[in-house]
Parts: sequence; structure tokens; C-alpha cells
Amino acid sequence: MRIIRNAAEAFDRKWVATVGFFDGVHRGHRFLIRSLRELADRKGLPAAVLTFPVHPYVVLQQGFEPSLLNTFDEKMVQLATTGIDACFVVDFTPELATLPARDFIVGVLSQQWRVDTLLAGYDHRFGHNRIDGFEQYVAYGRTCSMEVIRAGIYESGEKAISASRIRQLLSEGNVEEAAQMLTYPYRLKGHVVPGHRKGRELGFATANISVDDRQKAYPGTGVYAVWAHVGGRRYKGMLSIGNRPTFGGKEISVEVHLLHFSETIYGKVMEVAFVRHLRENRKFDSLDALKAQLAEDRRTTDEILSA
Repeated sequence: MRIIRNAAEAFDRKWVATVGFFDGVHRGHRFLIRSLRELADRKGLPAAVLTFPVHPYVVLQQGFEPSLLNTFDEKMVQLATTGIDACFVVDFTPELATLPARDFIVGVLSQQWRVDTLLAGYDHRFGHNRIDGFEQYVAYGRTCSMEVIRAGIYESGEKAISASRIRQLLSEGNVEEAAQMLTYPYRLKGHVVPGHRKGRELGFATANISVDDRQKAYPGTGVYAVWAHVGGRRYKGMLSIGNRPTFGGKEISVEVHLLHFSETIYGKVMEVAFVRHLRENRKFDSLDALKAQLAEDRRTTDEILSA
């Protein structure tokens, strides 16, 4: 997949394209992009997704702080797995936000990016204030010889799939169902930084992760079985998101105890993939009770990740 930021680089051919932010690149997105790929193949043209490097609401709403399933780089990695030929990356500017749908279709998609055929998500709307609908998109497309086609509805049983639904599942600690909707385990990535060393005193040394992107969504507080990737290797890990209630902590931290591991990794990058929620965080009456629970968590984590 080519990542194209300058429309001039795409101007040597016509394209079949779709437009969206595609946070998470989840099953619903993949259904749309699979339809795009099939449509492009029938027309004998390359397939492209047009997306934005920052969430549009960051531009539209002052002070908006998104809670994202993917960083931009993570989104590019996931889009590359869909089989599209290119990703058009367009800066979402205040000027772009004020364009009516007609000007976006004619001026941006057709004239700048040479989109021959636009596949519109079934209920997706774009343009200033989103006042136009699919019928208007078709009419605007005719003015510049662009065919506009509406994608089908993604049937996923009784459970609607959306980025907001996945964020809700994550906040509830339901990382397994979130992974089913995403098609991959949810991940956090950051640098290992010094912590309070309470885990080391208990015999469960932890790596504290400072998550690189403050806009990433966190799963809900609790203890999880995870796969931890660091230094090119993968390790079993049990991860805690919380404020260390037994020690009277206040700030939320992300700490990982790596099983069968004893190296020093301060400053290294670690990425964790969430597999299963083990339990909620709670305050223990004694350190012995906490140590016993951590030992049980470690056994359970080992069993889950060995399965």
C-alpha cells in the first residue's frame, strides 16, 4: 500500500475510492474496504482510501480530546492489511471543514485526486454540516463524470460494530469482544519508565509504561493477561491499569509484570496486546493477601497464554 500525501503523486491514473477516518479499521471498515476492492477490480482501476491524520473534531471543536483506537501509524499498518493500493492522507483543515459536499466531491476528490468512482459508506455523510445525503452526492458526481455508489449494510448479527462501541467495550474491560470487532487484539505502546518499585518489593517486578500517544483509549482499570513485545521478543505478561489502591495511589498507571523475565528494560519501547481481563482492581487488607492474589494472577495468566 502506498501512502500518498501529495495529490500530484496520484494524478497519473484514475481511482476508485472511499472516504473516512477509519479509527480502529474494524470489521465494519473492512467490509466497506473489501467492497471497494471488489468494485475497483471490476472496473480495472486501483483502490484507495482517503483519510485524515487527525480526528476531524480536533479541528471542528476547540479543546476536543479524542479517545482513539489507533495512532496514525497503527492505522496505516491496519489499512495495509486490507489489500488496497493506496491511502490518500489529506490534512483536515478549517478550510476543508467549511467545504459543502459538492465542492468536496468536485474540487477535491475529482479534480485533485482523480477519483473516478466513489464508494460511499451506507450511512456516511460528509461536507459542511453534513446537510446533503446520498442522492445529492450522486448528482454532484454526475457534474464531474464521477460515479457515486452506496455500499451495502454490514450484517454482523445483533451487535452493531463501531469505533464508539469498541471504546465502550474497552472501558468495561471486555478486551475479548473488542478484539473480535477489531479483528486483532487491542494494543498500547510506550516507553518503560521508573515506577514506585512496590511490585519489586512484593516479588513481582513491573515495567511501568508511559503510553506514547495521550489520545489513545485505555481499557478500563483492572488486571489483564497480555502479550508484551519488547526488544524484538514476545513475553507473557500480566498488566494492571489502576491507581494501586492497596498503597493509596492517586494517579492511573500502566504496569506490566513479565513472566519468566528478569532483565532491566528502562527506556525501551514496549507494546502490549490485551488478551483477557482477569479481575477488577481492589484494595487488599494486607500485603500478604495482595501477594497471594498476584501469585494467582500469574498462574492464571500463564495458563491463558499457554492455551
